[in-house]
Amino acid sequence: MSVVLVTSVGAATGAEAAAGALACLASESDRAALLIDLDGGRPPRPSLIATAGARKLEERLAAHLPDAAVASRGRLCRLTLPAGPDGIEQIAAALPLVRESAAVVHLPPALLWPVLEEPRIRSTGALLRADLARERALTALAARDLLREGLRVAVLKRQLSWLAARAALLGSLPVAGSPLPSRQCERLL
Repeated sequence: MSVVLVTSVGAATGAEAAAGALACLASESDRAALLIDLDGGRPPRPSLIATAGARKLEERLAAHLPDAAVASRGRLCRLTLPAGPDGIEQIAAALPLVRESAAVVHLPPALLWPVLEEPRIRSTGALLRADLARERALTALAARDLLREGLRVAVLKRQLSWLAARAALLGSLPVAGSPLPSRQCERLL
């Protein structure tokens, strides 16, 4: 199972949409990826349109984590957790339920290292959303440290277009091509 952490570097925006797009790309009709949002935001709303795999994963998560905010949306299942130690504990509890699929964790930069230090969350990769014109040095330092931890690392230089971002957060992908570079997706998943 792949567990990919997605965060922003500096003031870059668009990490949440990138996490949604990556989760959509990791999903199949019978096997949904889990998008975990560790920002303490409002709970996700369920969608009328969701794949069978997303609904099955939602049912498993709701049965094992009854207090968690979970909803199936399109090709993925979205879990919103509080930012902080309680949310990190719940990530560790949710990951065994994902089974053979992928989990994509969107988190604020301040929680990146606490999540990496949790031994039950065996992260395999990290996607950094960075504005290289402003934060090239900080991005290089973060990528170097993540590579030292044994993670596969990719940097997304531009945020997704508005339409691709909305579609990704709804659990859908545009019909024409991937919103993320295919080399990055292959490396991370």
